[in-house]
Amino acid sequence: MAVNETVEITGHLIDSGALSMVLSDIREYGGDFVVDRFDVGYESGDPSHVVITVSADDDEALQRLLMRIQTRGANQLDPGEAETAVVEQDGVFPDRFYSTTNLATRVRLGGRWVEVANPEMDCGLVVEGEGAALRVVTVPMVDVRADMRVVVGSSGIKVAPPLEVKSGDVFGFMESDVSSEKPQAVLVRQVADGMRRAKEEGGKVLWVGGPGVVHTGAAPAMVALVDAGFVDILFAGNALATHDIEASLYGTSLGIDLDQGHGVQHGHEHHIRAINTIRKAGSITAAVEQGVLTGGIMHALVKHGKQFVLVGSVRDDGPLPDVYTDVIDGQRAMRAALPGVSFCVMVATTLHSVATGNILPASIPLVCVDINPASVTKLADRGSSQARGIVTDVGLFIEQLAMELVPHYGRQAG
Repeated sequence: MAVNETVEITGHLIDSGALSMVLSDIREYGGDFVVDRFDVGYESGDPSHVVITVSADDDEALQRLLMRIQTRGANQLDPGEAETAVVEQDGVFPDRFYSTTNLATRVRLGGRWVEVANPEMDCGLVVEGEGAALRVVTVPMVDVRADMRVVVGSSGIKVAPPLEVKSGDVFGFMESDVSSEKPQAVLVRQVADGMRRAKEEGGKVLWVGGPGVVHTGAAPAMVALVDAGFVDILFAGNALATHDIEASLYGTSLGIDLDQGHGVQHGHEHHIRAINTIRKAGSITAAVEQGVLTGGIMHALVKHGKQFVLVGSVRDDGPLPDVYTDVIDGQRAMRAALPGVSFCVMVATTLHSVATGNILPASIPLVCVDINPASVTKLADRGSSQARGIVTDVGLFIEQLAMELVPHYGRQAG
């Protein structure tokens, strides 16, 4: 005999396609549905509200289905009380654990709703403390430990997707369309407005960058943005930092003269010699303090006391002494840097962008810029529904952004 549950979803369900996705998910998971109520927003800015009875063959299938459609913002009409189970083995969630979304989440425990402290997708919900000190946090699988209490099933949980904002004047949530033909100046201005607003409200701006920032000649513009206070944290790999340091020490990036655009004699050695220089100094910060590194993005970050997290890969030369070579440690360092972030800019990197999108709450607006359209669509495809993609040359984008945000930058650069 089939089991069922009633869910509701509110928002711009038709324009965003959210309702269609919920119904498709139900059928894809082998379930069935009956639309009990559908209140359509009267004006273009009014949200719609839908109530749906969802059914599946058994409770296990229904629970998995409910968790799935909750990623779209569909909550149980009567969520009840959350259930928990005790972890029996380090690094292993209990069966039926609730798989989290990156949406703002509340859990009902002891008759009251508790806000999840750090929404992140693909984690478990760990319940800590008792009474007034009770709290719920997301914990990745690798960090869960025996005797922790973890939420299981989908009961007692509600999520709240960020409000959809469509505006031609400001950067908005849920604008996951990829922009390749819109006026570049308009897009840059919208991103600049979002960054200004984040700083005015006391938030931090997180940048996620790849070596293309240096290859395209955008490092001076990036330095100007750091100097002006629009880069609070940088997530990158070994390559961006190495090529930036190479450019500062030798004027080249992977042996290519950044002023002339051609290779130089012995230029192929420059990147490994740059790494060796920093390793000899002990760290990037030590190289700045010793006067070894006197320019570039990494120098500017150290000079202004800004934070950077460099996480490496199997491809890396060296690597630089600051690079996390254990990716789990790197993930932990990235998570630790997120408090206070309220805007994110991702440029010229696919892997680091996806990795960062996986740990960011959906409430943080982000823009992904790359010359490759596939790179900017991957984020939305992997659950970062708030991502906005801009297909363009990152060098030109960062230059224009600096001119928008930094007074007199254009004249100085010229």
